[in-house]
Amino acid sequence: MRLGVLLEPDGENRVAIVPNSLRKLGKEGFEVLVQSGAGVRSNYPDSKYESKGAKIVSRDEAMSADLLAAIHMPDASSMSPGQMLACVADPFRHPERVREAMAAGVTLLSMDMIPRRLSRAQSMDVNSSQDNLAGYKAVLMGAAHISKVIPMMTTSAGTVKPAKFVIMGSGVAGLQAIATAKRLGGVVYASDVRKSAAEEIESVGGRFIEVEGMDDFEDESGYAKPLTPEFIQRVNDTVCDVAKDADVIITTARIFGRPAPITVPTSAVESFKDGAVIVDMNADVGGNCELTRPGKIVVEHGVTIIGIENLPGLIASTASMLYSNNLTNFAITLVDGGELRLDLDDDVIVGAPEGSEFYVAGIGGVLICMGGVIHENQSRLAGVVN
Repeated sequence: MRLGVLLEPDGENRVAIVPNSLRKLGKEGFEVLVQSGAGVRSNYPDSKYESKGAKIVSRDEAMSADLLAAIHMPDASSMSPGQMLACVADPFRHPERVREAMAAGVTLLSMDMIPRRLSRAQSMDVNSSQDNLAGYKAVLMGAAHISKVIPMMTTSAGTVKPAKFVIMGSGVAGLQAIATAKRLGGVVYASDVRKSAAEEIESVGGRFIEVEGMDDFEDESGYAKPLTPEFIQRVNDTVCDVAKDADVIITTARIFGRPAPITVPTSAVESFKDGAVIVDMNADVGGNCELTRPGKIVVEHGVTIIGIENLPGLIASTASMLYSNNLTNFAITLVDGGELRLDLDDDVIVGAPEGSEFYVAGIGGVLICMGGVIHENQSRLAGVVN
């Protein structure tokens, strides 16, 4: 069994498999083919892969492997029918990628579709591992761009008040952001559309911002549901009012398969104090702040707005290591008797069956398509692709 590791596109510093994963993969019978230079941008040179038993090859040779491991989806037209590709395809936002995989006869395994509520899938959950790091990095970026220190300081020259952080959303990224800001010495306020999140927020040192009419707006997949415009407005008004005197505002609101909702309108930015910093963690899907410019850091109305699209890529060594662990744990589940086989009864692959507490109508597992056909459990996606 050959596993190919590709050099990611320009602008992506991470790599899908790191050298320390090779021993585990080798024990399962994988021969790992690494495109020359694939890990250089995340500080994993070719020599480290070779020392762990990988073969350094050209891109064409890596692309010929039985299973391709990637972060971004490569050009499926350069693959052969029957090849497996494990990557983050984001199929609902990029249905053209699914069509390309279908046309090429590629078996597309989209790791962002992992059924995250399954306990055995948690070690393969690339969304959680990367979001966790993104939340951490967002706080550091916010801290680096404000013109004051974070913790309270008592000095002979006077007392410095701690910086105030407002974290909008308390999923994986939000909770890590809260914990990181608290460790730096900030005073942290946090919101979420799930009322049940209050306990989680407080457990990591945050102060919960409750909004009138709040309920558990979470779907059966564990993602936030789309909200009514009226409730979104109420959340915006309440949280942005708390953020008026904040030093750092971090937005984390992301809806599965849809553009990011606007949680910080222009009117709110105008009300924030001069020198405040907004870190928009969803610039890659449109942004939560109305004034975010994806890929840019801009100043509007005296407020710095950070719209970096790939926060985990800024800490590429650690992000690659965690992604590699996720992907390695997944890859070894595909091995049966020394061969690559898809178990079409595996809930991770095809989603939980109807009647299970983890069943989600119209949403399958990581298997998107094979043999030119979308898997039958991905009926919601089929409606988007077709």
